[in-house]
Amino acid sequence: MIETTGSDRRFPPALADVARAEFDYGDEGEGVDFEPYNVFDSAEETTDWLRHWTGNHELDGGAYRVFGQDGTGGLAAIWCARPGRPLAEQPVVFMGSEGERGVVAGNLSDFLWVLADGFGPMEAALYEDREARPDAAMAELAELHAITPRRPAREIITEAQAEFVTFSEDLDELCR
Repeated sequence: MIETTGSDRRFPPALADVARAEFDYGDEGEGVDFEPYNVFDSAEETTDWLRHWTGNHELDGGAYRVFGQDGTGGLAAIWCARPGRPLAEQPVVFMGSEGERGVVAGNLSDFLWVLADGFGPMEAALYEDREARPDAAMAELAELHAITPRRPAREIITEAQAEFVTFSEDLDELCR
């Protein structure tokens, strides 16, 4: 288990720029339901949330860096699943308020390209049939920060979900 305090809680510059961006939800919810934070939730807040989300009060939230939410309270987080690697190389995941969950991108750079294609964390994780809605402002942000080449969001999401195929089952095992 990773320590609650976590060793790296520095907010990446790319996420700081995402936090300043505006996401349009749309009149009918056809846009992006994402409210990015300008800092990570504290280790204590993350642990408290994970314990309540799973019903397992012995868990430690140190494996997650929560950086945003959707309108229902579902959370977007960097999941520290690759030991010894920097935060920018860790996958991005979504954990919904009603137990929904999914892997969004394999790393922070790819997450920026997902945003550029008009997918928020919830849309990427839960809506397999959603079509891209390119966002020029997010594409500019991705071009500024991304170190991976631009690819379609669905390709990025599918690749990440295939790499972390047991994410959902692993979470189920933590639940009480």
